[in-house]
Amino acid sequence: MNAKTRILEAAAELLASSPIADVSTRAVCEAAGVGAPALYRQFGDKEGLLSAVVDHGFEQYLSVKRAAKPSPDPVRDLRDGWDSHVAFALAQPNYYRLMYSPAMVTPPQAAAEAHRLLTVVLERCAAAGRLRLSPDVAAQMIMSANVGVALSLITRPAIYTDPEVSTRVRDAVHAAILTPEHGTVAAPNGDPDQTGTAAASLGALLRQSASTTLTPAEAQLLQEWLARLSNGSASS
Repeated sequence: MNAKTRILEAAAELLASSPIADVSTRAVCEAAGVGAPALYRQFGDKEGLLSAVVDHGFEQYLSVKRAAKPSPDPVRDLRDGWDSHVAFALAQPNYYRLMYSPAMVTPPQAAAEAHRLLTVVLERCAAAGRLRLSPDVAAQMIMSANVGVALSLITRPAIYTDPEVSTRVRDAVHAAILTPEHGTVAAPNGDPDQTGTAAASLGALLRQSASTTLTPAEAQLLQEWLARLSNGSASS
């Protein structure tokens, strides 16, 4: 095992058992059997080390998401994604708290990848005509709510005692960004003329298409117009 791996594994073990979701570089060096210069040579500074540790800890979670085969129902995949996100936070609270800590000036790569994987599912929802908003805006809404719920559950368990709180918030957020299933009653403040839904769907379909009918500049401008229509319609 090389020095970098020893440092990562030592830091991960210390982080998992830390009551404050933090570790000292001195303790990591002692546990890994290396000197401080070796740690700083590999990771630059403590923040670089912690960022790498979070990515190391999230790798198994993200590898499962990367390998998951999409189901025929993207909305179901969206719900499952929310639930698996919260489940990981509850199973690995220290990794999760560190990943979304405001003290991390440079967010771990795992955070960016989790957001990207969410956007992929939302693109499928849009293409299926189930999304009221552009995938980018919908992703921001879902991720902020998902992270907020997860952090609340792991940092304030004495307050958030309702076992269904995550499901309730999930369903409320999804109701705001998704169109109702065929044959169901439209949600309050829905999109009666379907302009927003149609714009979001067309934008997703165009991003999936290899058509050369439009120039890159024209395609970019059209996407901007469609995003404005979908997001503006949902807020009106």
